[in-house]
Amino acid sequence: MALTPSTMRPLGTSMPAFQLIDTEGEVFKSAVLEGRHALVMFICNHCPFVVHIREELARFTQDMMSRGLAVVAISSNDAKRYPQDGPSAMKEERLKAGYQFPYLYDETQDIAKAMGASCTPDFFLFDASGYLVYRGQFDESRPSNQSPVTGASLRAACEALLLTGSVPNTIEQRPSLGCNIKWREH
Repeated sequence: MALTPSTMRPLGTSMPAFQLIDTEGEVFKSAVLEGRHALVMFICNHCPFVVHIREELARFTQDMMSRGLAVVAISSNDAKRYPQDGPSAMKEERLKAGYQFPYLYDETQDIAKAMGASCTPDFFLFDASGYLVYRGQFDESRPSNQSPVTGASLRAACEALLLTGSVPNTIEQRPSLGCNIKWREH
């Protein structure tokens, strides 16, 4: 496991358009996110950093979705080398973890590259105009520390966005830390 930080893509960049298959085999188009505040998360099934937050992630996203935030997760890991992160295992994980959001598979890894995702978990929050307003960590908790899993960092950004339509620069944006995305070998 390589400890990898977020790339911290520049704020104000646009959400790239994408079309991916969800765990039910349906096509999900990013066009459904247009005009909505949206959280795009890069996660996977086996990463200890994602496993560490998954219970709170399920609660947090359910709460945010009930308040109008669009939420989608993407797994971009190479499923040939990491079959536990492939589509059938993703479907099982979605049910087991209680995820209510669409969980999409980025087989080509093009979306992870376009988004600047580097690790799991990696979070990208976009305003209703499709511009990046937050990127980085869920909270301070890591599998190796004793900090409780609260989602405080991402929650502060999401709540500000939902209340005011923007994320003030007083909200600190720190890189997420996690496992590197398992890039395909060419």
